[in-house]
Amino acid sequence: MASTSTSFSMEEGQSISKPPFFNGVNYPYWKNRMMLFIRSTDYSIWDVVLDGPFTPMKREGDSLVPKQRHEWNDEERRRVQMNAKAMHILFCALGPDEFAKMSSCSSAKEIWDKLEVTHEGTSEVKETKIGLLNLSYENFNVTPSTRSSRRIDPRWSHGEYRSQTRKSNSDKRPKNLNLSYYVF
Repeated sequence: MASTSTSFSMEEGQSISKPPFFNGVNYPYWKNRMMLFIRSTDYSIWDVVLDGPFTPMKREGDSLVPKQRHEWNDEERRRVQMNAKAMHILFCALGPDEFAKMSSCSSAKEIWDKLEVTHEGTSEVKETKIGLLNLSYENFNVTPSTRSSRRIDPRWSHGEYRSQTRKSNSDKRPKNLNLSYYVF
């Protein structure tokens, strides 16, 4: 008796327990998937990615200074650990080439920001690209070379032609139609 086995293979990063994989290609797609992955894991981790790591502080005189590690309480330790978790998630999602570019970063926010600048550009670059696209759109002119060479029979749009397509009699079709009006 022959058995049929169904082969099921998942692409890398298609799991709810593994972060989406990024190898330097299609950053916008990866970015959206990664945002959702981190938020679904723990929204506090996403806060760390956006806002930066938490640093426990203490007051010394009139100023605030960072606490030493042995001075942290359990809540402060948990909040500091969020940065390590966020960095771990991000590093696990990066391929070797992307990891090499980000490995010197010391916070999840730094990794995220560096990825954005590397693959999307700075806000000035984005504004320049948008400006160039708008200018290109505004300057777009239809020229004879951009027109379609197809000529459309006006009867096609009204369904009249469908009833005549099966008839092989060519004398039933109108002769000498000026179709230049219908050129795109």
